[in-house]
Amino acid sequence: MRTVAVFPGQGAQYVGMASQLAADEPVVAETLARADLALGKPLSEWIAQGPAEQLAATPVTQPAVLAVSVALWRLLLLRHPGLEPIAAAGHSLGEYSALVAAGSLDFDDALRLVHLRGQLMQDAVPSGQGGMVAVLGLAPEAVEAMCHDLADYGLVRPACFNGPGQIVVAGQRQALDRLPEVAQRAGCRGVVDLDVSAPFHTPLLVSAGLGLAAALAEIELRPPRFPIIQNVDGQPSTDPEDIRAKLVRQVSEPVRWEACVGQLLSLQPDRAIEVGPGTTLAGLFRRIARRFPVIPLDRTGAWEQL
Repeated sequence: MRTVAVFPGQGAQYVGMASQLAADEPVVAETLARADLALGKPLSEWIAQGPAEQLAATPVTQPAVLAVSVALWRLLLLRHPGLEPIAAAGHSLGEYSALVAAGSLDFDDALRLVHLRGQLMQDAVPSGQGGMVAVLGLAPEAVEAMCHDLADYGLVRPACFNGPGQIVVAGQRQALDRLPEVAQRAGCRGVVDLDVSAPFHTPLLVSAGLGLAAALAEIELRPPRFPIIQNVDGQPSTDPEDIRAKLVRQVSEPVRWEACVGQLLSLQPDRAIEVGPGTTLAGLFRRIARRFPVIPLDRTGAWEQL
C-alpha cells in the first residue's frame, strides 16, 4: 500500500499526549526519556503532567511535539516492519519530525534545534506585540489584499496557507486588532485568534532564521530515505543543503501546506498517516481532498485500522 506520512506542528500539543502509550509501550517511554537526556530538562514530565502553561511555552512545545511524533513513528515501525512512506511532509515544526523519520536528522540534534528554534521565534518579537489569526472563508488573493489594506497599522502577512477557506495571517498586534473589521468587509466567515505569542512565518522573524542558520550549519544532515515535501515551496527535497536552506527560510516565510498536500497527492498514494499528537492535519487533508483516507495515530481505533 502506497503511504505518505505527515507530522503536525505547534498547536497539536496537549497535556497527557501519548501517556497511555508510554505506559504500555517501552519504545515510546524510551524515546521520551531520551528526549529528557538530550535537553537536560524534564520534558516527559511536562508532556504527561503539565502544567499546560509550561507545555504551551514555545521552547517547550516544539521539542515536546517532536518527541511524541518520533515516539509514535518508532512504534509504528515496530508494529509494522517494512512500512516505508513514498514521501512525507511536516507542518512547520513537523518538518523536523519528518526529517528524523527519514533518517536525515538525528533525534538528539533535532530536539536541540527545535528547542533553540522555539526560543529564537519567541524572542524575535516582544511578548504581546505580535500574534496569529486564522481567517476563514476567503481566497488567498482576498487575504493578500486584506493584509495590504492593514499596512498603515503595521506589518501583517499570510503565514499558513492551510487549505481552501483557511489561511492564517500573522503580524504586529496593532494591525491584527483591526483585522476583524477589514475581514468582515471582505466577506470573511470568521476570524479566530490563535494562542500564539509571536507572528511566526513572517518577515518579523528573519532574525530568528539567522540564529537558526548558525546552529544548522553545525548539524549533520543526510539525504533522507524518502523525499520530504518542504513548506516554503511545496516541493520535494533530498539534497541536505537544499533542506538546510529551506529550514532557515521556513521561519520567516509562509507555510504552503495546501501545496505540500497537493504534491503528496500527485504521487498517487493510497493513504496518509498522521504521526503525532492530535488530528489537526487529518482535518486539513479533508479540506483539500475530502474523501482521501487519513489515519491519525492519536485517534482511538487508529492502530486497529492500520
